[in-house]
Amino acid sequence: MSQQAVNGLQSRGKVLTLDNMNPNVKQVYYAVRGPIVQRAVQIEKELKEGVKKPFTEVIKANIGDAHAMGQKPITFLRQVLALCSYPELLEDTKFPEDAKKRARRILEACGGHSIGAYSASQGIECIRQDVARYIEKRDGGISSNPDNIYLSTGASDAIVTMLKLLVCGEGRDRTGVMISIPQYPLYSGRTGGPWRRADQLLPGRGQVLGSGCCRA
Repeated sequence: MSQQAVNGLQSRGKVLTLDNMNPNVKQVYYAVRGPIVQRAVQIEKELKEGVKKPFTEVIKANIGDAHAMGQKPITFLRQVLALCSYPELLEDTKFPEDAKKRARRILEACGGHSIGAYSASQGIECIRQDVARYIEKRDGGISSNPDNIYLSTGASDAIVTMLKLLVCGEGRDRTGVMISIPQYPLYSGRTGGPWRRADQLLPGRGQVLGSGCCRA
């Protein structure tokens, strides 16, 4: 594009291009969303368009997407979420009292009684208390402190945070991370440079079939 005055300034071509962008970005590969999944999506589109194949549906096994596979959501959780998101529904007689009681408790623990408010960095306190009680019940009465519990926005975020916490050092002193094979690619993809050791375990036997070290 030729240079010309725009709002009194000289316009120019694109600043960021494929040629000058970070080469590591162009090399990103995430197996969970890789070529097999892309091919599966293409096949799904072909089936919807009426292309005849020896099957009628595609079952994706790359991630644990239970609802996409037809699993019904737990009604109580959806009701509490709806009530917390839109508190006026607390006056609606269609919602059961146990869901309303849970929603009120959560809202009372939020700033301004709104889930849109910022929470403590560890997460809403009453929810951490519930998690602590669950852990105590699960582990046969062993004490669990809510102050030692941190809520995350999903397993992936928690795993990334823990890896960042544990990995340190430089060169030969840099932390190594042992990863079982087969594994969820997140583990190897987020080790961020340390040496990692991949071990393939024999199912049910606890034996290492093979191992090797590679640079993350």
